[in-house]
Amino acid sequence: MVRPHYNLLAWKSAMALVKDVYTLTGDFPKEEMYGLTSQMRRAAVSIPSNLTEGAARNGTKEFVQFLGVAKGSLSELETQLLISAELGYLSRDHGLFEEIEEVSRLIAGLQKSVRTAD
Repeated sequence: MVRPHYNLLAWKSAMALVKDVYTLTGDFPKEEMYGLTSQMRRAAVSIPSNLTEGAARNGTKEFVQFLGVAKGSLSELETQLLISAELGYLSRDHGLFEEIEEVSRLIAGLQKSVRTAD
């Protein structure tokens, strides 16, 4: 059985983002294990998780709501990346910032598509 979210480009890109966040935070200082590392990983995992849950729901309204939650988690992750840059853990031109922009565009497009299909 193919799950509905498997076909979503936003979900696929969010899954790649999770992997990249885990890779990046693996190099963070050990004192961040329960701080930024944990927060960033949770926020990253929340993005494709909410896309999945929304796609599995029965109604358009619910799907749009979960897309909004996914965008909120994405914004949270972006803020945490900016904090990490301020602390010197990565540069401001790190590729994750571009990935976040791409996932944001994909989720916004999905929101628009779902709303107009209703």
